[in-house]
Amino acid sequence: MDNKTPTPLVTAYFERRLDLRRFFLARLHSMTEAEDLVQDLYLKVTTTPSDDEIRNPGAYLYRLAANLMLDRLRQQHRTAVRDDAWRKTHHVLAAAEDIADIPDAEAAVAARQQLQRVITALEALPERTQRVFRLHKFEGLGHAEIASRLGMSRSAVEKHMIDALRHLVAKVRR
Repeated sequence: MDNKTPTPLVTAYFERRLDLRRFFLARLHSMTEAEDLVQDLYLKVTTTPSDDEIRNPGAYLYRLAANLMLDRLRQQHRTAVRDDAWRKTHHVLAAAEDIADIPDAEAAVAARQQLQRVITALEALPERTQRVFRLHKFEGLGHAEIASRLGMSRSAVEKHMIDALRHLVAKVRR
């Protein structure tokens, strides 16, 4: 394609540019969207490989415009559906207010501080008591399973758990 001579499709685009903008504006009710689509259409028209076989460049131009607009609307619909699904799983509607279902910064800081107190309190326990506590609370083992695994009586496991819980409550509440 010679850069100096515009193709019939590019010529049709420039002749109908304002009409195309009105075409988009009437359907989308947004000047910004209309302008974006007119620009997108220009890119499409200038990158069309060969328009020698196009019998009616004006009609072809409006077909391209309609297809671009439909693609944009489909994309917006997919985005809205995806965002709505995310909002439904991550937000709560309370008194007609959309509330994010995530802790605020203050709550997150408080939770990290609380976790650090728990970790520090656990590390202060005797090794055997720590092991019993971790097996029960983190690995979900029952007292009998812990007793068997560590070679101690069930009542010893229970005493270690009582000691661990008392210690944690005392240290973490401070």
